[in-house]
Amino acid sequence: MMQQIIIHVDMDAFYASVEMRDDPSLRGKPLIIGSLPHERGVVATCSYGARRFGVHSAMNIKEAYRLCPGGIFMHPDFGKYKAVSDKLHDIWNTYAAASQAIALDEAYLDVTEKARDWDGARQIARAIKERTYRELGLTCSVGLAYSKTAAKMASEEKKPDGYFEILSPQAFIGLVIDRDVRVLYTVGAKTAEKLHANGINTVRDIQNNTEKVVSLLGKHGKWLTQLAFGIDDSKVTPYRPENAKSVGREVTFQQDVYDYGVLRDVLLLLSLCVENRARRVGLQGQGVSLKLTYADMRSISRSHALMQTDDGVTIYNEAARMLETVEHRPVRLIGVSLYNLTSEHMPVQLSFYDLKNADARDREREMLLGRLQQRYGLDFSSNLEKIYHWDTLHRTVEYMRKQKVRN
Repeated sequence: MMQQIIIHVDMDAFYASVEMRDDPSLRGKPLIIGSLPHERGVVATCSYGARRFGVHSAMNIKEAYRLCPGGIFMHPDFGKYKAVSDKLHDIWNTYAAASQAIALDEAYLDVTEKARDWDGARQIARAIKERTYRELGLTCSVGLAYSKTAAKMASEEKKPDGYFEILSPQAFIGLVIDRDVRVLYTVGAKTAEKLHANGINTVRDIQNNTEKVVSLLGKHGKWLTQLAFGIDDSKVTPYRPENAKSVGREVTFQQDVYDYGVLRDVLLLLSLCVENRARRVGLQGQGVSLKLTYADMRSISRSHALMQTDDGVTIYNEAARMLETVEHRPVRLIGVSLYNLTSEHMPVQLSFYDLKNADARDREREMLLGRLQQRYGLDFSSNLEKIYHWDTLHRTVEYMRKQKVRN
């Protein structure tokens, strides 16, 4: 059986790179994509110029501003990034028998059949880098390896615009043996803290304490002991929407919301966004969950099973009902999601009663959107397609919050 040949492609500071490509005056400057300094939120990504100041993805935006007050802060344009991402994956997929997209800017490619050997794989890696830059004006880092874990690690070794290869378990072990346990894929901050507290600091320590690691972490520990010896037989599995655990949407308010009427109104928009996302990938769910983060950062969630649906009004009604059951305190974030997803729609022979109910749901939708229009002076019905986009949704929600505060 032929050994796996895997390529991992990862764009360099993707959002920031797209913005610098489109506006050359930004090049070389510390560019930070995410919230603005006066807003709540985090860094989505940043340029390498900003990283020199200690800024990194997922950092609180206030901390990013403290570290880099002279940085250029911008909101993300997800519509633009998604369009670029589609072109990227079109390029990459031409070289792979199987492709597993991890994010807009990242993918595993199984090139075993097309490459045939390591020399062929090197040619593919070179072609991917050249075409990505020539056709889209963007750089990427490419890792070539015998496994998915090793390929991902290889792509991170020489960033930005890098290339690195790890062709055997022995080469993998040689690279990571004395590095911190965080170097291993799936070891996050909490797992690392637990390992460190038990005297397991490096990959070598995992090798020398396999039973202890399994005892501490169970199934995950067993996986890590295998990785520590370079063992990873996992396959490149094309992403299927039905494999997602849930489809959801959430927003963080720039100031805490005390008015639960506003929260119900926002829930309606979020529920319709969930409906749109679920229908685009042909999924229905059998449960709705509500998420709240209060002003003191305490998060709670409520969930309830229901008949299979992708209907936004049904999602909204269930989420609004759960909202009434929670403690009413100032809210920082609200979200709603549809879970227990399936792409197999239940075959139902529609009766006159069902058709009447569907008509009633349409009328209810228009009534709910009409009430929102009366309260906020916006034509929600005609602009739903725009509201489905992240940036427009957030601007709309902030407008609604401010309108209620003024009134």
